[in-house]
Amino acid sequence: MNTSETNSNNQIRGKIRNIHTRDVLSEVELDTAAGIITSVITTSSLKSLGLMVGQEAVAVVKTTQFALAEI
Repeated sequence: MNTSETNSNNQIRGKIRNIHTRDVLSEVELDTAAGIITSVITTSSLKSLGLMVGQEAVAVVKTTQFALAEI
């Protein structure tokens, strides 16, 4: 996905701080100004994107609804 194709309000830039790789799915932790964002992606996508710890990346938020809970 090209980030220029999405609204800039839906993008959060950061640096990859950790990657937990499994057979099918992997977790990518992105350190951003808003805090740590964790994304679960397929391991094949992780490999095809060439994502590595220390690399800068962009989290693209695709949702129409957020749920909030009382603390």
